[in-house]
Amino acid sequence: MGTYGLLRFGVYLFPESAVWARPLFLTLAVIGIFWGAIAATMQTDLKRLVAYSSVAHLGFIVLGTFALTTVALTGSVLQNISHGLSTGALFLLVGMIYERRHTREIAKLKGLQKVAPVFAAAFMVVMLSSIGVPGLNGFVGEFMILIGSFATARWWVVVAATGVILAALYLLWAYQRVFHGEPDDDNKTFPELRWKEASLLLPFIALIVFTGVFPKPMLNRIEPSVNKLLEHVEQHSDYRRPEPAEPVVPAEAEEAAAETAAEGEG
Repeated sequence: MGTYGLLRFGVYLFPESAVWARPLFLTLAVIGIFWGAIAATMQTDLKRLVAYSSVAHLGFIVLGTFALTTVALTGSVLQNISHGLSTGALFLLVGMIYERRHTREIAKLKGLQKVAPVFAAAFMVVMLSSIGVPGLNGFVGEFMILIGSFATARWWVVVAATGVILAALYLLWAYQRVFHGEPDDDNKTFPELRWKEASLLLPFIALIVFTGVFPKPMLNRIEPSVNKLLEHVEQHSDYRRPEPAEPVVPAEAEEAAAETAAEGEG
C-alpha cells in the first residue's frame, strides 16, 4: 500500500517535489535493500525472516519508482504484484509450519524435506520466486527495475544489484536449515501437505509460474498507465525521460543496406 501510495499520491500529486527528491528516495531504497537483507539474514524466527525480506523487496520497488523511466516503473508495478504473491504464499507456508510444530524458530526445525517432500517442494518454488529466479514472477520485475533504472540511476543500480545476491543468501540458508538434514524426534512426525492446503497454495504457485513465463498480459495493462504518469511528471516539472539509444549498426551492414537501396531505385 505504501509503494502504491508513492505512485498515486506522491509522484502524481507532487511531480516537481518527486523529481527534486529523487536522489534521497533512491538512496533510501538502496539502504532499505541492504538493511532488510542483513536483518533477514540474522533472524532466528522464520516469520520475521520473511517480514524483513519484504523490506528488501520493497526497496527495489522504490528504486524503480523514482528512476522515472517506463521500463523501471512498469517493472516496479509488476514487482508490487509479484511481491504480494510470493510473500503472501510464504506467510501461508510459515503459518502451516507453526500449526504443525507450534514454533517458528529455525533452530527447532530440521529435516522437514525427508518427512514432507511435497510441502518442501511447494516452499522451494515460492522461495525461489522471492529470490528472483528466472522463469518465476520475481525475476521479471526485478530485472526490469535494474535494466530500466540504469539510464537515470546508474550508481544506485550498481549497488542495489548486490542485494539480489543477499536475497539468495538468507533465503537459501534458511531453507537449508529448516528442510535439509536428518529430522530429529520432534520433526519426524511433521505432517505432509493436506489437500485443502494444496488447493489454497496452487493458485499462488500457478500465478507465480505464469507471470514468470508469460508476463506480457500484465505488462500490456500496466505500461499505458505508467506512460500517462510519466507524461504528467514531464508536464509539471523539468524532468525529461532519457531517449532510447540508437542501435549500433556495423559499417558492413550500412554498406549492404545502401547497395540494396540503390538496386531498388535502379
